[in-house]
Amino acid sequence: MDKRIRLNDLYDYYKELFTEKQQEYFEDYYHNNLSLSEISENNNVSRNAVHNQIKIVEARLEELESVLKLLERKEKVLDILSKEISEETLEKIEDLL
Repeated sequence: MDKRIRLNDLYDYYKELFTEKQQEYFEDYYHNNLSLSEISENNNVSRNAVHNQIKIVEARLEELESVLKLLERKEKVLDILSKEISEETLEKIEDLL
């Protein structure tokens, strides 16, 4: 799985465990495709401060997943269900997960 996609999937599960600033930086970088320089200018902080916070979030997302395994469980459930139910029902379940 592409790193960017994986991090966004993990973020969907664990977002609320981060500070507002960490969420803002992550979303600006990964969702809004802003550069580190653009984010730093918008927030009046150094580029390095933004970079460090994004790296902290990335590492913490992986740590949380290694313990809680929410994304892994979702993928297993969807894999099992994909063999048992219609595509339409599977899409509805994916939206819920």
